[in-house]
Amino acid sequence: MDGDAGTGRGGWSRRRVLAALAGAAAVPAAGCTADPARTPAPRERPPAGSSAGPSRPRLLCLGTYTSVEGGGTGIGLAVYEPSTGHVTGTGTVRGVADPSYLAVHPDGRTLYAVDERADGGVTAVRLADRRVLGTRSTGGAGPCHLSVHPGGRWLFSANYTSGSVAVHPIDASGALGERSDLLTHSSPAPGPGQSGPHAHQVVTSPDGGHVFAVDLGTDTVYSYRLDPARGTLTEVARSRTRPGAGPRHLTFHPGGRYAYLANEVDNTVAVCAHDPSTGRLRIGEAQSTGTGAGTNYPAQLLVDADGSYAYLANRGHNSITRYAVEADGARLRLLGTVPVAGDFPRQIAFSPAGRLLFAANQRSGSVSVFHVDPADGGLRLAGEPFPSPVAVCALPL
Repeated sequence: MDGDAGTGRGGWSRRRVLAALAGAAAVPAAGCTADPARTPAPRERPPAGSSAGPSRPRLLCLGTYTSVEGGGTGIGLAVYEPSTGHVTGTGTVRGVADPSYLAVHPDGRTLYAVDERADGGVTAVRLADRRVLGTRSTGGAGPCHLSVHPGGRWLFSANYTSGSVAVHPIDASGALGERSDLLTHSSPAPGPGQSGPHAHQVVTSPDGGHVFAVDLGTDTVYSYRLDPARGTLTEVARSRTRPGAGPRHLTFHPGGRYAYLANEVDNTVAVCAHDPSTGRLRIGEAQSTGTGAGTNYPAQLLVDADGSYAYLANRGHNSITRYAVEADGARLRLLGTVPVAGDFPRQIAFSPAGRLLFAANQRSGSVSVFHVDPADGGLRLAGEPFPSPVAVCALPL
């Protein structure tokens, strides 16, 4: 999760690691604020009712931990300038506990957050008026990732501590219903140094046909078929990494035939061949992150909308690795690393138009913003990082 890969490193628990990472700079918290103007941008469909122009500020949502010293008081709110990348804080959505990962509904109206606690939950927030629509139990402990099915009817969440995946229905208002399914990764046996399964991510293939759960504890990516009427998952395949790899994050090439896997424990990435008809993944050889032999803990992987470049957040190295994507997605070629201008970049995300890349730096309590060069995928820092308490997720909308 945060460089501890469960409790296998020196016996540190997830909560002890979080406490050790506290002390980040805080942003003054305010009450819920009015919805900032949101900008239609290339490659995206603007939210209903939006009339913002191409240079108007856009919404940035910030995830944090509320239960550690120096942490936030809820979901942070800010706006950013699409042309310059400049970020300005606007307030906080309070009443959401440990919202360490965020996702937005495909229609842009509702924000979802994990409540990363022992009694895990997922919370829905209506963006128009910042109203919390309610929280539902995930049925597990330590949910650390969530995603919305492209069809917009189902929310998936990954319970890290319990090693399980939950499904919740989404109603017409964006609110969540009671859990429709819960699957625990009971096999295979935990990998080297792991005490049990640790579901770290759950994501849908680009065509919406299969759901994939990445489990760091069992060195396995589980493939599921979703019943779109009942909201239940049926396992159809498993893909094993090499023992001790500690897979953390999977991202698909837009073509859907390949995916890329970041392995947290052994500091590698791998290209995976994907069969959309069966949901099977074939994990390729481990590749370098370009960070040398030191401790690194790679985190999140991104691929740009054109499928030309991939980016990896390196927490120990405090950098972002850039890869050229070649052979229609079948190959990654290492291009180099760029300093992240922060400490412990846990999560990265593109702006909707893909012209900016945001990095949430947990230990420095900051969000770095980069301009993305459309010609070569190069990254250029867009001014000083924005201070945000224990920043673990930055979601630009």
